[in-house]
Amino acid sequence: MNYLLIIPRALWKLFFILNFALGLILLYPIFFVLLSKRDWFPIAFKLKKLWARWILTVPGILIDIKRETPAESLPQPAVYCANHASYLDISIGYLLIPKYFVFMGKQELDKAPLFRIFFKRMNILVDRSSNMSSHRAFVRAGNEIDRGHSTFLYPEGGISSNGRLRGFKNGAFKLAIEKQVPIVPITYLNNWKILQNGGFFKSTGKPGISKVVVHKPISTIGLTENDLISLRTKVYEIIRLELEKYNIADSAETK
Repeated sequence: MNYLLIIPRALWKLFFILNFALGLILLYPIFFVLLSKRDWFPIAFKLKKLWARWILTVPGILIDIKRETPAESLPQPAVYCANHASYLDISIGYLLIPKYFVFMGKQELDKAPLFRIFFKRMNILVDRSSNMSSHRAFVRAGNEIDRGHSTFLYPEGGISSNGRLRGFKNGAFKLAIEKQVPIVPITYLNNWKILQNGGFFKSTGKPGISKVVVHKPISTIGLTENDLISLRTKVYEIIRLELEKYNIADSAETK
């Protein structure tokens, strides 16, 4: 650990948190109203996009997006499936996809003051240790797709602290196959290097450029549950290879 970086990292993360909290406090009354009625959720979604831009831009985080499919051509509905290595991932997700979608997040977000309003009312919370909770979340995600709304899932089921890809759970792929909608892999290349998950003083925190790849949609038309493992493996390999390619190039640049 470079002890000379502890203080500037901590100060930057404190600024990041304060900026996040300020936006949440100022916008909370508006969100409270907009999230009180399902018909207003699309308006709340647009406001979340603006807030996401605020969360990222003020502390100096820019986004470099490589799109294998133009944003306007992304399918709707679809299942978006990304690796998860930073708390930046959710905010950046709102800036990657232009059309309305719902996130599926961990149940612990329900305990966060103020912030839980977003997941409890508009998005989907799931307790992965409970089969019943997982089933309810799966049914609700399916209902959103039936309404024409995409879902955004993190199949690793948690946040990595070192950027290494962990094993994928089946939920996202089962959902895509059951509803016969495309699945779109997304690779966050370096978010963990900007805002790292871990101890406040031990983990990295700094301004930077978030690099993201939005891959081509993968059709699930005609696939059955027998194809679940092969679909999961295909998406995993797309993300793994993109991370590997980035890490090799990044290591070469830093030598």
